[in-house]
Amino acid sequence: MEIEKLTALEIREGIIRGDFSCEELVKKLYKRIKVVDKDINAYLTLCEERALEDARKVDEKVKNKKILGKLAGVPIAIKDNICTDEIKTTCASKMLEDFIPPYNASVIKKLKEEDAIIIGKTNMDEFSMGGSTENSAFKITKNPHDLERVPGGSSGGSAAAVASGIAVLSLGSDTGGSIRQPAAFCGVIGLKPTYGLVSRFGLVSFASSLDQIGPITKSVKDCALCLDVVAGYDPKDNTSSKSQETISYLEGIDAGVRGMKIVLPEELLSQDINVEIKNAIEESAKKFKELGAEVEYIPLSVFNRGLSSYYIISSAEASSNLGRYDGIRYGYRTKEFKDVYELMVKSRSEAFGEEVKRRIMFGTLVLSSSYYEDYYKKALKFRENLSREFKKVFEGYDLILSPVTLDFPSKIGEKKSNSLEMNFGDVYTSNVNLAGLPAISIPCGKSTNGLPIGIQIIGDHFSERKILRAAEAFLGGAKV
Repeated sequence: MEIEKLTALEIREGIIRGDFSCEELVKKLYKRIKVVDKDINAYLTLCEERALEDARKVDEKVKNKKILGKLAGVPIAIKDNICTDEIKTTCASKMLEDFIPPYNASVIKKLKEEDAIIIGKTNMDEFSMGGSTENSAFKITKNPHDLERVPGGSSGGSAAAVASGIAVLSLGSDTGGSIRQPAAFCGVIGLKPTYGLVSRFGLVSFASSLDQIGPITKSVKDCALCLDVVAGYDPKDNTSSKSQETISYLEGIDAGVRGMKIVLPEELLSQDINVEIKNAIEESAKKFKELGAEVEYIPLSVFNRGLSSYYIISSAEASSNLGRYDGIRYGYRTKEFKDVYELMVKSRSEAFGEEVKRRIMFGTLVLSSSYYEDYYKKALKFRENLSREFKKVFEGYDLILSPVTLDFPSKIGEKKSNSLEMNFGDVYTSNVNLAGLPAISIPCGKSTNGLPIGIQIIGDHFSERKILRAAEAFLGGAKV
């Protein structure tokens, strides 16, 4: 049993057949984690005793021939901004270093109902603010393909855990590319669902109108299986869509792309993009043609212009959301203070990292009366125009292809001090969040020095089945 090679579907089937017990599987995984994660630093918290207890419950169900859940026995890693009952949820911040939620996020509740095994909580950029997982208050996660490079962010721990075989699948969150970019850097599959498809209840907010929880996996079918479990309307989340249908994302996933119309915006490949990534994207377009899809190049200039609007809106919402961390109600509290004002100032100054402070200050600026009209209001206007442009494209085409990143993952420490250059890495992904669209990152090749290259497939709202079909056809059912 080489656990690092097994998919979620293979694990469930193996447990049902009796090839191995769930407890045996989980013990073997923790043994691997204790060796591999010394180098990777993917996990912040492990919950071995609880995981083994849950594994024994699955084995008891098998023994008594009871119905097993869709994710029975599947070990899952959870990004540390998703609340887990009685397990620390730190957001990789000193501010929440000792925070233990008294409840489960809706997605965790759904996973447990389907007999999934929660392995632990993964490292991330503090409060999801960053693109390299270097902004964690506790450790720096490394890319399994090159330990001198970053795994991407902010869901870098979740992507690195799956890529290094110390989680079978994981959950991340995506605000401007935080699932898709690390998935591309680590050579795995990462899906950002339609905004409102997956409940955000229990997700610690960065930017409430952009955040979305999604899976990171080794196969497209695992991605669809996980989405089958976590998707659906949730009355606890007022951003959850009531209009979504209850469907199976696994059903029809092998139908292929013959007859689909796919578009590749001309501007995307004319930017300052690494030539190896550009060539891989163009080869991917050829492959989709060979699979029976129609592929066209069209101008879509608005696609390249959303980055500034994304940072204005996300920083404004971050400034508002993080206002609750004041050192009074919960979270970090400074030890010495003279009055309430000094308590709040010192607590926030000591507990928040540099990137979080930077975005809070910028967000507060654009929401101020002097700059609201010139910045925040214009960003919202652009967001409306962007959504309309996407709608026009999807009136004539099924899917959009694009790169995920401009370049390969940087060396650790190489870009950390240059936040502007780091932020520009979201140029291909942030527009998807602004428009609330679904998109998936899948591997489409490797560089000459062995680093993964990802391609992004974007669809219209609630077109996840179509996206997953295209991804499965492209990979030919293979696991990465």
